[in-house]
Amino acid sequence: MRIKLTLSYNGSRFSGSQSQTETGNTVMGVLHQALTRLGISAKPVASGRTDAGVHAFRQVVHIDLPPHWSDLVKLRRALSHQLPASIAIRRLEAAEDDFHARFSAHRRVYRYIMSDREPNPFEAELVTFVAAPLDLDRINEAMHRFEGEHDFEFFKKTGSDVKHYVRTVYKAFAYRHRGYTILYFEANGYLRSQIRMMADAVLKVNSGEMRLPQLQEQIDLKARHSTDLAPAAGLYLSKIIY
Repeated sequence: MRIKLTLSYNGSRFSGSQSQTETGNTVMGVLHQALTRLGISAKPVASGRTDAGVHAFRQVVHIDLPPHWSDLVKLRRALSHQLPASIAIRRLEAAEDDFHARFSAHRRVYRYIMSDREPNPFEAELVTFVAAPLDLDRINEAMHRFEGEHDFEFFKKTGSDVKHYVRTVYKAFAYRHRGYTILYFEANGYLRSQIRMMADAVLKVNSGEMRLPQLQEQIDLKARHSTDLAPAAGLYLSKIIY
């Protein structure tokens, strides 16, 4: 039986989500260890990777279960007991045999949470604090430039193992919520560290370090004005749309 597992996790203590040979301290690595203790040898397959320090509200994973695991209520209870407090199961449900957490996904939603208030040590790993006042109108001017189909070659980290860099961003905007400024990105997919690079560019437009025409030049592949990444702390994988 194939199951669809929806997870939330605090990425602060993990070296990213994807399994690595160098360390077992990744979200998928820890999940696989927990599954192995329950007699499930299949490796979990996630909808996509998140960087070290990046969080998730709803990461989707598919897992193929051995025949002896047919009671999903019992499995959820047992698996929750095996996982650390930094990983929580939101849903565990049966999936179609051809469901694939990554390749069946149509859209992916990320949110980037920022604050221009005085930094708070209790939120340091969960929110990105910035020095410059956050101008929502100016930020949205920058955010809307990303919407549409673009070649995002100038907004990726080196080492992206993909055949092309064209992605469609369906929505990109900012809004306020309970004193925080939140960047919202919804696209059919992203390149390696693309969102953190886009978020950094938006922050530079907000502070005046980058002008809107320069941002447009980078989107149009005419010039690279910045390749910096925004901190991981504020980034959350929010939702996978199938």
